[in-house]
Amino acid sequence: MDFSLLAWGDAGWGDQMARGAVVTLAVAVAAYALGIVIGTGLAAMRLSAIPPLRWIAAIYTTVIRGIPELLVIYLVFFGGGAALRAIAAGMFGYEGYIDLPIFLTGTICIGASAGAYSTEVIRGAVQSVPKGQIEAGIAVGMTKAQRFWRILVPQVARFALPGLGNVWQFTLKDTSLISVIGLVEIMRQAAIAAGSTREPFTFYLVAAILYLGLTSFSNRGFGWAETWANRGVRRS
Repeated sequence: MDFSLLAWGDAGWGDQMARGAVVTLAVAVAAYALGIVIGTGLAAMRLSAIPPLRWIAAIYTTVIRGIPELLVIYLVFFGGGAALRAIAAGMFGYEGYIDLPIFLTGTICIGASAGAYSTEVIRGAVQSVPKGQIEAGIAVGMTKAQRFWRILVPQVARFALPGLGNVWQFTLKDTSLISVIGLVEIMRQAAIAAGSTREPFTFYLVAAILYLGLTSFSNRGFGWAETWANRGVRRS
């Protein structure tokens, strides 16, 4: 290994790799947030008493979890631009070229997958809340809003955090797949540096270290969040 290749500035690739890590983290955070929003909505649909809503949510989670994330990326990357151009031509008569920004494309692709997995985590957490607690809230005169915020949300957070922590790890690592559409994150930057210097082992090892650093820091964060959510819970 030639560690001089990791210098900052014009002398090395250290700053470029760091910027790639920042892009990776930005995409992961945006996609994870999108996934939580999608997962919350679809979990509500899965638990709905309206059959069509349950069917739509079930179809979404089955399809997204059943196909590779890379295929999702290709479908959104090629299909998203085509859809935008069709809408622009049909509604506004615009015949020029339109395409989704790469960052937005990556966020949507990874977020769609995160949403499918988050749906099942959140749904399971809601179903894990003892019904007796909801009945007790009704008995003491709590409104629906009070029961939601004081009983359901704290309990769902406690039950869902371990699973959502795993979803975050998947989301963070899946960002490596969006290198295929040209977004310069860790893996794309490592490939560029490896091709320029003919030192692939050095830069892919650095990429591995960066991913391990991000996942280790994330584990600590979710561990703290789980401890906070479980405060006051009696251990058997």
